[in-house]
Amino acid sequence: MFYAVLKLLHVLAIVFWVGGMAFAHICLRPSVTVLPPPERLRLLHAVMQRFFRGVLVAALLALVTGLWMIGRVAKESVQAGVNFAMPLDWTLMGALGILMIAIFGHIRFALFKRLSRAVAASDWPAAGAAMASIRQWVLVNLVIGVAIIAIALLLI
Repeated sequence: MFYAVLKLLHVLAIVFWVGGMAFAHICLRPSVTVLPPPERLRLLHAVMQRFFRGVLVAALLALVTGLWMIGRVAKESVQAGVNFAMPLDWTLMGALGILMIAIFGHIRFALFKRLSRAVAASDWPAAGAAMASIRQWVLVNLVIGVAIIAIALLLI
């Protein structure tokens, strides 16, 4: 039962993160283009500020639950007298998940700080440039997240 709870928390964290990126990139961003740049950038900044708090929790939860599940299976294998070899799909999901966390770190702690400073200073060209960088990296993370989901569903 504990493993099932870990897996549920893991999947819910991924759904929140990948679903939020899809919503922001496909629905929110195109919808706010009708707003003037100052209003658009203030709104996107406020939305991302809240979303990034949730992603920080989701990324940590996905990492901890993923490592815990791997560790649990490895421990059970060793206790049963069987060598543990991590399956290829788990290795791919783990490596890509860590890459996503690194990209999120860059988005949140470098690019978003740049956006925050520009919005606070009402420097709309700089805010727009920071937002464009964030959008590109979110798209990269979205593609990686969808790839992880495909790996989970097709290779398991």
